[in-house]
Formats: sequence, C-alpha cells, structure tokens
Amino acid sequence: MAVDSTLSSAVGASVSEKDAKALQFIEEMTKNVDSVQERILGEILSRNADTEYLKRFQLNGATDRDTFKSKVPVVTYEDLQPEIQRIANGDKSPILSSHPISEFLTSSGTSAGERKLMPTIHEELNRRQLLYSLLMPVMNLYVPGLDKGKGLYFLFIKAETKTPGGLLARPVLTSYYKSDHFKSRPYDPFNVYTSPNETILCPDSIQSMYAQMLCGLIMREEVLRVGAVFASGLLKAIRFLQVNWKQFAHDIETGTLNPKVTDPSVRECMSKILKPNPELAAFITKECSEENWECIITRIWPNTKYLDVIVTGAMAQYIPTLEYFSGGLPMACTMYASSECYFGLNLKPMCKPSEVSYTIMPNMAYFEFLPHDDSSAQDSSRDSPPRLVDLADLEVGKEYELIVTTYAGLCRYRVGDILRVTGFHNAAPQFRFIRRKNVLLSIDFDKTDESELQQAIENASVLLKEFNTSVVEYTSYADTKQIPGHYVIYWELFVKDVANAPTDEVLSQCCFQMEESLNVVYRQCRVADSIGPLEIRVVKNGTFEELMDYAISRGASINQYKVPRCVSFTPIMELLDSRVVSKHFSPALPHWTPERRR
Repeated sequence: MAVDSTLSSAVGASVSEKDAKALQFIEEMTKNVDSVQERILGEILSRNADTEYLKRFQLNGATDRDTFKSKVPVVTYEDLQPEIQRIANGDKSPILSSHPISEFLTSSGTSAGERKLMPTIHEELNRRQLLYSLLMPVMNLYVPGLDKGKGLYFLFIKAETKTPGGLLARPVLTSYYKSDHFKSRPYDPFNVYTSPNETILCPDSIQSMYAQMLCGLIMREEVLRVGAVFASGLLKAIRFLQVNWKQFAHDIETGTLNPKVTDPSVRECMSKILKPNPELAAFITKECSEENWECIITRIWPNTKYLDVIVTGAMAQYIPTLEYFSGGLPMACTMYASSECYFGLNLKPMCKPSEVSYTIMPNMAYFEFLPHDDSSAQDSSRDSPPRLVDLADLEVGKEYELIVTTYAGLCRYRVGDILRVTGFHNAAPQFRFIRRKNVLLSIDFDKTDESELQQAIENASVLLKEFNTSVVEYTSYADTKQIPGHYVIYWELFVKDVANAPTDEVLSQCCFQMEESLNVVYRQCRVADSIGPLEIRVVKNGTFEELMDYAISRGASINQYKVPRCVSFTPIMELLDSRVVSKHFSPALPHWTPERRR
C-alpha cells in the first residue's frame, strides 16, 4: 500500500520530541487500522451495553462486529429524533449513552428544516483535542519556522441556547472554544494566535471580527499564516477590511479603540495591544485605499506562508477569489470533522486543493461505509440492513457514504457525506470529500446534486476569463411557478474591469454551457420540453454577505456557515430577487441523443 514517505521518514528524524511522538502515534494508528477499529467498537458496545437503545436489539453483551452488524440497524437523524428529543427534554436515563450527555452539538443551520441536535459526552473533547494536537506536527514537516511568528485566524463563537431539559445546544466549535482545552491551553510556540481569547470569545460577531482584524493589522509583520474555518469566512474577513479600513487606520494612528466595540473584556485586552502608530496607519491607508486589492493578503501580511481554510466540497468555488486576494498562496485543508464526530486529517496539507485527501484516524469512532453505487444505498430499513464495508476493506477509486458509531451513542449513523478512496497511508484509506448526499435541484425526472452543479458552474466560468470576471458566490432554485419549470442560478460576479464586463450574449452562453455540463437525464428533459431554459440571475455585489448576515441573525453559526447551494425559503428568495441586476437564459437546447441499449 502507498505510504506518505514524508511522514514515515520523519519518524525518528530530526524533529522535536513532541512532534516525533505525534507522528509516531499517526503511524501506529494507520498501521493497525483493523485491530484499532475492533477495539474501538468493543469499547463502545461494552460501555453502552445497558443503554435503552442497544438493549432494544438484544445484543446480550456481544461486542463483536458480526453480531453488531446483524442486529443493529443503519439509521438517519429522523430515526433517532424521538430518543434525542427525550434527552433534550430532560430524560437523564441511559437512552443512547451510559455516560451523561453533556450537551448537544448543533448542525450549521444552513440546511432546510430545523437544526439537528447531536448528543455528545464530556470526554469527546479529549478526542477532538487529540486530533487538533496532530495537525501542527504534520504541518511542520512541510512548512518550517512556524514557531517564529503567529497565526491570524478569524474564529468566532455563537451564543448557546438551552433545551427544555436544560442542556446546552451550540455549534461544535463554540463548544471547543469555550472549553478549558482551548481557553487554558498550554503555551505552544507553533500555535500562537494574534487574537486574544477575549476577542474570540466575544459573543458579538461584529465586535469580535473588528478586534481580531485590528490585532492582525497591528501584528502584521509577525503573521505567518492566515485562516478561518471555511474559505467563505476568510473572504468575509477581507470584505470586512474593505468596508472598515478607514476606522482601523484611525484607531491605530490615535491608539484609541472604536467606541462601537463595547465588550468590556475586549476593550481591556485591546488596551494592552493598541498603541499609537502613525506609520502603520499610513501604510494601511495607502494599501487599502487603492482600487486594486489583488494580493492584498501578502501586501498587508508579507510573511504569510499559507492560508489555512477548508476549500474542499462546496468551498472549492472560493479558490479563484482567494488566489486573487492572496497572490496564489498555498491553501491548507488540515482536517475533516463534523458535529457528529471528528474524523481525520490531511497528511499532505500543502497539496493542491484538488488533491486534498483526508486520512481517517481509526481511534476516533467506529467507521463503516456504504458503497454509494450499491442498491442498498436506497434501503436502510431495519428488516434488511444494507451491506457495509469496514474501514480496512475499502477499495481505491470507489465512493462510499460514511457511517459512524460513536462513544456518545450514535450507532450506525448516516452522516450523509460521500467520500472517494484515493489511496492509503499504511493500512488506512485516504478519502477525497465529494459531496453531501442530498440532491439539490429537481424539476421532473432530473436530479442534480451539489457536485454536478459546482462542475457546471466551473465549466461556464471559463467563458468569463477573457473578461477578467469570476463567480465569487452562487446559489440555486428550482422554479416551478411556471410550466415547464426551470433551474434558476443566482451569481454574484467579481468584475476586475467594469469597462470590459461580460455581455448579455456571453452570460446567455454561460447558461447554455451549464446545461451542456449537466447530467443526461436533465438534458433529456430539456429536449423533451419538460424543463425550461436554465436562467442565470446576476445579483449586486455584497448580496451573499447580506444572505450570511440574515442566516446568522436567525441562529446560524458564523464559524460553520456555508452558503446554501439551493434555496426555497421565501424571505431568502425575496432578498435575492430584490438584488438582481440582470437576467439571462440559455439560448438553445443542450445536446442529447437517446442511449443505445443492447
């Protein structure tokens, strides 16, 4: 099996004792995948044997995989919702976990319907911290000298809510940032942030952003890496700088903090950092007052070695914009995690975004995989459990849906992520995140998912290159108000030269190119006139920032927010349509010929 030689050769080489220990741990875990997975499942089943949920399936104390797979069903969130609701309402009996449920971790809040509540237990923080502790030892193999400066990371918390039974419900990152694991973390020269804890823990996201950006500007020469959780979060920070640079320059020139920052703890910590610096204020004014913001990240933070952001999956569409603002800096996707479970890390963090693969650490939970092209993907009934594959038995090139069993009590839970196996590190498979399982758009028999839509937009965007224009944000809508219905794609464009903006004809051709890129069923429906011409609606710049602000005002987490790739909620539709500046339709039918069957 293929092994990352950089990581393997580093074990025992001239790295720090702390890094060597972390790298050796990765090697041990990835060499013994099957035995580790067997042990993890045994621990989970032994610990939770007396829970109401597992007793329901009459395991009778069995902890082996065969019994578990034959008796315990594969489930979705909807299947577990009654048990989760009982816990949320205050039932403290061992329903899912023998350990007390410490809190609920919420989903990002950008999907349709209510946010999901994922039960967790206190010790899960230790597992998350363990995975975090592996990131820098791997990064140090590729980027030397990160202990000589600081990281400018835009990190935020979301105010928690409480369930009727009194348990906290909050995003997983809020839980982590508010934990002692983060707040009282020991000093590590490789993990020093420009942002004091007080600025990260400020519940007002605008004040938090302001203070964190101001710290980053003051310490501009010390910054070696710039990041946020998602690429969209980093772009929001750049946009914030574009809007507020004059006030930042004023604060730095005078050494006084903007009075709109009212949080006492933030004001106190900033009083120790913010001193009059007219020279820096003049520099910021010079750089930010220019119309051209290309390479603004490296212009303001000249020692930046890479961007630390997630640019896989739906975040891939931000890559061109990040390249523009950063001058093509590498983009490191370091880890793969969700509210349900932290999964693994990228052992080649400086690879191209298109080559990112994550290695699942077998000690985090028990993992199973549903072949995505398997007929069982359509059947997760309790009477006929689908055929699942163990972590050690996956095949390169195949796609699978991820299923987890966690210490906190999720058993054979469908996460909904589709992953493709790209290779192995020792005995551990490495995965490329492909998409979320859900279909985005459907008018007739067509079913268009997120990856297909993303690819169609990338193909259409090629037509914009000669006009120095790119798609910075998008979402979609299946318009069925008219017959036939049609796809509506909302685009926010970044036009470098307004005098050379793409014409109506070019944007209409973009519509056609998108249709040509969609699947055969869609094209068949178009030719059959059961779907109307695809429409692109160009919206004003800043529209998607307004959309994000609206979602946050309704409870979404600024850390976990992702632009919904399909919208149907009336207020969001109204917001988008009120910002439309032009509409364009596909001028012709896409190519389609009947398949010849033998």
